[in-house]
Amino acid sequence: MPLAPDAAALAALLPGTWRVGATNFPMWLRGDRLRPHFRYDLKTADPLVLDDVVGYTSVDGVEKTIVGVDRMRHDGFVWRGAGLLRFVTSRWAVAGVTEDSNILVIRFAKSLLSPAGVDVVLREGTDSLAFRTEVAGLSESLGLTHEEFASLTWLELAD
Repeated sequence: MPLAPDAAALAALLPGTWRVGATNFPMWLRGDRLRPHFRYDLKTADPLVLDDVVGYTSVDGVEKTIVGVDRMRHDGFVWRGAGLLRFVTSRWAVAGVTEDSNILVIRFAKSLLSPAGVDVVLREGTDSLAFRTEVAGLSESLGLTHEEFASLTWLELAD
């Protein structure tokens, strides 16, 4: 299992837009939320705090967003929603990242509203043609167990 990146490495790594390329997280598998992506913006580096916007397209073609803030706690983050979701929290951590920092695995802990899950995300602008092959070849170094890799559903990535 790889070591989790420290706060300074995460502050450099996470900002930007990431597309969900593979997942076992039910939120992305129901069929009503398409082309999911995350955008992280650095709010403060010490302590590490990120603005977090989750976007997806509804089945009727409308772009939707879920806005929150991520605060680093120990070796992961606590997400808290904004607005009507301000009472909702979840925990997540970066399980692994490729050498070029263009693919990472995010592991979500079980919460009151959702089960534990894994997203494999690809930095916006990165070629997705070999994505599945690359993740398969690096699954252990990305922090994925064999069971997690086998449980992934691969989403359509349009370049």
